Amino acid sequence: MRFTALVCILVIQAAFAQNPLYQNIYQSPAEQKWTDSVYSSMSFDERVGQLFMVAAYSNKDQAHVQSIDKLVKEYKIGGLIFFQGGPVRQARLTNRYQSEAKLPLFIGIDAEWGLSMRLDSTYRYPWNMTLGAIQDLSLIEKMGRQMGEQSKRMGIQFNFAPVVDINTNPLNPVIGSRSYGEDKYSVTEHASAFVKGLQSTGIYATGKHFPGHGDTGTDSHLTLPYVQYDLEHLKNIELYPYQRLFDEGMASIMAAHLNVPALDPTPNYPTSLSYNVITNLAQREMGFKGLIFTDALNMKGASNYMQPGGIDLEAFLAGNDVLLFAENVPVAVEKFRQAYADSVLTEERLQYSVKKILAYKYRAGLNNYKPIDLNNLVSDLNQYQYDALNYTLYENAVTVLKNDDNTLPVMDFINEKVAYVKLGDDDGSDYLTTLQQYTEVDEIQVDTLEVLMDRLKEYTTVIIGFHKADGAFKKHEFTSSELVLIDSIASKKKTILTVFARPYALNSIKSFTNIEGIVLAYQNNKIAETVAAEVVFGALGSKGKLPVSISRAFKVNDGIFTKPTNRLGFSVPENVGMSSAMLTNIDLIANRAIHDKMTPGLQVLVARRGKVIYQKSFGYHTYQEDVPVKNTDIYDLASLTKMLATLPNVMQLYDRGKVKLDEKLGRMLPVFEKTDKKNIILKDMLLHQSRLQPWIPFYTETLDSLKKPDSLYYRHTYSAEFPYQVAENLYIREDYPTIMINKIAQSKLLLKKEYKYSDFNFILLKEYLEMRTGISLDVLAENNFYKPLGATTTTFNPLRKFDMSVIPPTEVDNYFRYQTIQGYVHDMAAAMQDGVGGHAGLFSDALDVAKIMQMYLQKGNYGGRQFFSAKTFDIFNTCYSCKEGNRRGLGFDKPQLQQPGPTCNCVSRSSFGHTGFTGTMAWADPETEIVYVFLSNRTYPEATENKLSKGNIREDIQQVIQDAITDTDDKK
Repeated sequence: MRFTALVCILVIQAAFAQNPLYQNIYQSPAEQKWTDSVYSSMSFDERVGQLFMVAAYSNKDQAHVQSIDKLVKEYKIGGLIFFQGGPVRQARLTNRYQSEAKLPLFIGIDAEWGLSMRLDSTYRYPWNMTLGAIQDLSLIEKMGRQMGEQSKRMGIQFNFAPVVDINTNPLNPVIGSRSYGEDKYSVTEHASAFVKGLQSTGIYATGKHFPGHGDTGTDSHLTLPYVQYDLEHLKNIELYPYQRLFDEGMASIMAAHLNVPALDPTPNYPTSLSYNVITNLAQREMGFKGLIFTDALNMKGASNYMQPGGIDLEAFLAGNDVLLFAENVPVAVEKFRQAYADSVLTEERLQYSVKKILAYKYRAGLNNYKPIDLNNLVSDLNQYQYDALNYTLYENAVTVLKNDDNTLPVMDFINEKVAYVKLGDDDGSDYLTTLQQYTEVDEIQVDTLEVLMDRLKEYTTVIIGFHKADGAFKKHEFTSSELVLIDSIASKKKTILTVFARPYALNSIKSFTNIEGIVLAYQNNKIAETVAAEVVFGALGSKGKLPVSISRAFKVNDGIFTKPTNRLGFSVPENVGMSSAMLTNIDLIANRAIHDKMTPGLQVLVARRGKVIYQKSFGYHTYQEDVPVKNTDIYDLASLTKMLATLPNVMQLYDRGKVKLDEKLGRMLPVFEKTDKKNIILKDMLLHQSRLQPWIPFYTETLDSLKKPDSLYYRHTYSAEFPYQVAENLYIREDYPTIMINKIAQSKLLLKKEYKYSDFNFILLKEYLEMRTGISLDVLAENNFYKPLGATTTTFNPLRKFDMSVIPPTEVDNYFRYQTIQGYVHDMAAAMQDGVGGHAGLFSDALDVAKIMQMYLQKGNYGGRQFFSAKTFDIFNTCYSCKEGNRRGLGFDKPQLQQPGPTCNCVSRSSFGHTGFTGTMAWADPETEIVYVFLSNRTYPEATENKLSKGNIREDIQQVIQDAITDTDDKK
């Protein structure tokens, strides 16, 4: 025994007699009665056993398990700290060890960012430094509560968190991202919120590493770090958060292995063994009354100083209550026996810590211990609500450090040409994928610098993603070649640098002058990458502040708040008042449609409150099951074209005063001036009550006697006389689209003015738009809407932009074109108009359809741009003839009135949308803020029997969406 420890014995005994700190450790008479009763029934060895918390693993062999069995049964140890393994394995072992214990064990775990720090198949939250960027502390408290729930479910009483070290040393090898940052006030506030949340669930928080490990240049796992500061500095910085947390009732602390001469002048003496630090400073001066744990006693910062057994006793005499990761309990117990016999260890000292431990066991409910229920354990530890909070945490953490000339968010999708360059050694695919969901973003591979710069010549903006593996202890520096590359790009192009690594990585960049935008995402995982992309394109505004200083360029608490631009973002259902569990029923319905061969494949997307919260694809392109459907595949939208291409352009003309609802067809299209259709007004055309015929099979008149394409109308190769492509190797005569219009002009009007759905209305509106603007509908829609919306897959004639492999076929045509129709519009009339019809011809994936629907839902506004006024939208989304049995708005379909119709009959009257012949549907509801998109190729291989419609697949999914709304006020 060291002389310094022996000298302290009398002092310790005097402290018990004189210091009121040691007198009242109980919170209730019942707690005192139970504690005193248990203590009095224990032998000396059993009392000593309570001081030890031994390391346990659920991924080791049977020999390890048996060694723990022995310590529990024979040495009556007080607790276990679990390390690597899995939740079910650990729970089984916990139940086993608890069943063997005479007195229930304390179970502890290092779960600083969630149980996943130690266990597979459990939940992972952001690092503390990521959380340090968050300004809304209620989110930190909520995270603490969730972590407490998860710990309780695992039979854990102590989470050895939070780390409250103030990381003022950027080169700190062991704290770093485990710290909330370098600002003592911010660290304190974040730690306080976490402790409040965690302890509200009955789980004990443990502040670490006392008295402060933040300004060290070495790792106490490997050696004894040296802290050079004087007492005044330590009290002002390192000890500041502890005093606040002590006063607020934090349950426990963990004593670090540090050499701090200002607190204990003994050379190379660990603070964890120091009576001055543990008893005089923590308990007497700072008034801490909770449990004090040593840091792991196997760490070299302590174990290099003294052998097992001796180090345990020395730590206990210093004032620690629990000896963590004791390496040799039998030897340590023998040391305690000898010390007790020699009066080095007194009954008063032992009683104080053991009774404190027992009191905490009582408070934790271990006096009424119940085994862990293994049923649904993994699912309980990975609930949907945890994803919801995790998204919110990253949404509040991502930080914009630089935004020259308002580069962020990127707004101009028409003139900007964007490239993405990936740096770092980790995956960045989720970032790129999310970027590409906003506009066209091309990934440019990094070869030589010269080749890269040549490839970037055609781009106006370059987004650089720096991706480093998401590990708290891994190095995150830029390489010298990456620094050269960044400098070269930034000197020539508008550059946005997005860093998916710890903030200190930026210290290696000497100058930020040429970089217009810097986004700090802190970590490299799917949620961080998704949120960062949302910030870049304005679906989210940035809210985070820098938790540490970066060289001389950025100070702690720097952060530019950018504004959102109401573009669609991405989240989980719980964040928009919906139930993930309920939405899984969509999967069942979709898979039923596939199984029953109602359609080979399909896409479903659900968005609410501007967030896509469900986006899945099912089945294959064909029943041969060769090509699985992806979210990025492009479907023939059929009649959705009316609402998504023709209608918005009509609305825009109306909004600008260039056309009126009572405009007559004879004036709109001169070919109708001398027909019986000249007085049809625009409003009636949009309402489908114009008395025009529903449809004419134009193609039948172009077939020969064998019902094959007649050479009078068709050729197999393109020419000026036969310029319009109907299908692969099939071109129609140049005048035939005009012939179609003439046939409509000559057709008979229906006798009664009533609702009669007709393609002719929108075929004619296409003619009008093109005549009025001098621009073809496909170009008009692209320039006016799709480009500025970032709807990059929404297009007519998709084979002119995309490979056929991403376009599911719509039919095996054996009556007109005699080939598989893939990439060409299924509708015959639209095909005969070079694939561009006012009623059909549009292709898209579900996400881009949702962008247009969201623009409608926002009454003409999207991405900071007003496409037409809210007043115009309201005029068009009105049912003018409901009393006469016509449910339609102006161009929009509306919910059915009485007879069967397009919806589940569960949406509001203000909702609107459209369905399509190929098995498509897009619907939006202003009251619930829902956008729903369903795309399929139910017409493959034959369009005759509509099993999809008969099976109510689209409507049943819409019903599930409504049922998934959990907000009471929104439920209908």
